[in-house]
Amino acid sequence: MRSKIIVNEAKEWISREDTRRHPQLDLFGEEREACDREREEVRRVLSQVSNILLNGCDLILDRIFDRIGFNRIDDEVFRKLVKFRLAYSTSKAATVEYLKNHFGEDVDLSKIYRYLDKLSDHQHEIVQDISVRHTAKLFGGNIGVLFYDVTTLYFEADYEDDLRKTGFSKEERHSNPQIILGLLVSLGGYPLAYCIHEGNKYEGHTMLPTINEFVSKYGLENFVVVADSGLMNNANIAELETHGYKYIIGAKIKNESQEVKNWILEQPKRDCQMVEYEQGGLHPNNADGKTSENS
Repeated sequence: MRSKIIVNEAKEWISREDTRRHPQLDLFGEEREACDREREEVRRVLSQVSNILLNGCDLILDRIFDRIGFNRIDDEVFRKLVKFRLAYSTSKAATVEYLKNHFGEDVDLSKIYRYLDKLSDHQHEIVQDISVRHTAKLFGGNIGVLFYDVTTLYFEADYEDDLRKTGFSKEERHSNPQIILGLLVSLGGYPLAYCIHEGNKYEGHTMLPTINEFVSKYGLENFVVVADSGLMNNANIAELETHGYKYIIGAKIKNESQEVKNWILEQPKRDCQMVEYEQGGLHPNNADGKTSENS
C-alpha cells in the first residue's frame, strides 16, 4: 500500500515538473477558435446541400461575397472577377469565354482590362478595408498576428521600365524584368495588405513600411509580426523593437551550428510548446542572442 502511494506521488511530481519545464503556450488561441467556428459553419452549410446545379457555385459565392461585405462596391464586373477567380481560376480572356459559354453572359474583354485600372486607382483601399474588417470580426475584433513575405513576378518583356526591373528572381528568371510583391496576411491566410515594388529593390526594405502603414491605419495593438530571417535583418529588428512590436523570426535549422541542430532535434515535438536556447554569441539576425524554436 505504501509503495503504491509513493508511485502515485512520483507520477504527480513528474507531471508537475514536466509542466514547469515545458509550459504549454497558445499564441493564437482566439484566432484558432474563430477559424474553427468558421469551418464548422462551412460544414453546416455543405451538409444541407441536396442538389448541385451548374450555377450552384455561383449562388454560393454570391452569398459569401455579400456576407463578407464586398457588395459595398456596386459593380457587376468586380463581382464576376472575384467569383470566377475562385470558381474557374484562369486568364481574363478565358474567363470571358467561360461566362459566355456557361452563363450566356457576353462581357467585353476590354471592359475587364479597363476595370482593372479603376480597381487599382480608386477601389483597392475599399477592398482592403472590407477584407480587414471581416478578418477582425472573425478574430473577435483583434488581428493578433501579421505574417509578411514577398515573391517576385516576372514579365515576358525585353525592356525594363520604372517599375519592372531585373533583379534577384525567386523563379530563377533573372534576365526578365520583374516586380516584387509583398503580402501581409493574418492567421489562416486572410489577406490584409499588399505592396508592389521595383524588381531590383532589396526585399528587406519592403517590410517595415507596409507594416507601419497598416498598423497606423487600423490602430492595431498587441500583435506579433512573423517573417523569415531573410526579411528580419538587424536594421528591421532594431526598428521593430523601437516601435515596441513583438516579433517571431523564422530561421532555417541548417544554418545553425551542429550543436544547435542537435539540441533542436532532441526536443520533444508537441503542439503549442515553446523551448528556448541561450546562444553564446549574437545570432546573426537576432540582437539578443536567443533563438526560440516552435516545436
